[in-house]
Order: sequence, then structure tokens, then C-alpha cells
Amino acid sequence: MQHPTLESLEKGQVIGRREIPVTRADLVRYAGASGDFNPIHWNERFATAVGLPGVIAHGMFTMGAAVQLVEEWVGDPGRVVDYQTRFTKPVPVPDADGAQGPDHGGNVITVEGKIGAINAEESTVRVDLAVSAPDAEGTSQKVLVKAQAVVRL
Repeated sequence: MQHPTLESLEKGQVIGRREIPVTRADLVRYAGASGDFNPIHWNERFATAVGLPGVIAHGMFTMGAAVQLVEEWVGDPGRVVDYQTRFTKPVPVPDADGAQGPDHGGNVITVEGKIGAINAEESTVRVDLAVSAPDAEGTSQKVLVKAQAVVRL
């Protein structure tokens, strides 16, 4: 796979797009890895009792899933020197009996990356990520805004 070079890039260029399925099993695995066992990420009753539409994905799970597009594009996760975002909406993750997601359960996070800025002096590129997922009613919504990764080429 050929890695990007500053000379081959221009502002506004799309680096890629991907859809990331998210299931309750993914949330359980993430909870185990991160140590975040907050019941809003696995217990439907608790999540709705605190005013959520149901179980939601961990914010850091969503953030980490989104930046994978950039890591694959640049070919080395160590080249990502900065990554920031704002969380705007939760990603609901219906159980296996729900109607969303690839296997009638879960949800899908959609990520598209575009070159937002090129700094030739520092050999860096800012990649702006558009990150969305369906809400509980199935309407696409932005779940992260100002999601930006700086990559050193």
C-alpha cells in the first residue's frame, strides 16, 4: 500500500469513508478493555431510567473507531500526532432484537475523512472527520463534531 505524501494531497480531498458496525457485544468487549462498566453502556433499564434512548456506545469507543480511518490511510498509527473532537450526540446500540444494524441489532457509525489543512513547513496534514450514526428513530445525526486528526507525513 502506498502511503500519502504532502505533494499528492490537496485541501478538501477525501481520504476515505467507512461504516463501522457497533453491537452490544462490542460494548462489552470495550468495557472490559477500558474498565468503563457504566451501566448506560449495557443495561437498557438503567439507561432509559436516566433519560437516554437506551444503551449507548462509550464516547471513547466512538472516537477511537472514527480515527481508525486516518490510521489506515496514513499506514502507521504513530503518525497521528494529535486528535481532538467534541461529543454531540450519543450512539444508541439496540439489542439483537432491534431493527437497526447489519444483523438486526446494533448500529452503524459512518466516518468520512477529508484533508482540512496542509502544513508543508511541519510536514503535517489535518484530517477533518465527519462522524454520524442513526439515532433511536433511525435518523442520521452527527455524533462527533470538530473531529480532527493531525498526521505527520
